[in-house]
Amino acid sequence: MRAVCPGSFDPATHGHLDIIERTATLFEHVLVAVGRNSAKNYLFDPDERVDILTEATAHLRNVAVKPLSGLLVDYCRDEGVDVVVKGLRFASDFEFELQMAQMNHALSGIETVCLPTAARWAHVSSTMVREIALLGGDVTSFVPVGVAERIRAKVAGRNEGSQR
Repeated sequence: MRAVCPGSFDPATHGHLDIIERTATLFEHVLVAVGRNSAKNYLFDPDERVDILTEATAHLRNVAVKPLSGLLVDYCRDEGVDVVVKGLRFASDFEFELQMAQMNHALSGIETVCLPTAARWAHVSSTMVREIALLGGDVTSFVPVGVAERIRAKVAGRNEGSQR
């Protein structure tokens, strides 16, 4: 079976990678679909996020990372995906993901599997990591080393550009 782990992954956190790694043990092939959400203020562009996740998942031989545009159900059909896998941190995540799962099923019949986030990462969100980094805080305990380095470089570039 083929599964997809969709998200914006801006930036990819240890929580995201935990869900991707666990999904890779449950399914033969896993696609990480890097999408965009018009309501989010991104730190990295889509190509950068694909590169970051490709590097972060290189140790998982059954995982591929691809960009996502358009409807997830269309992506799943085009890629031959059988199941959507989503990570859940809190009850509020469940309420949102349940609605999305029901809509995706109504549109295409695709099933959604929800995995609880490991307790050690439940407090971590990409939004909070971005905010901490943009305010000069240390995010190294929340993201892989390579991601932390890219965040530092991106923030430094933004700060340099804003001082001109």
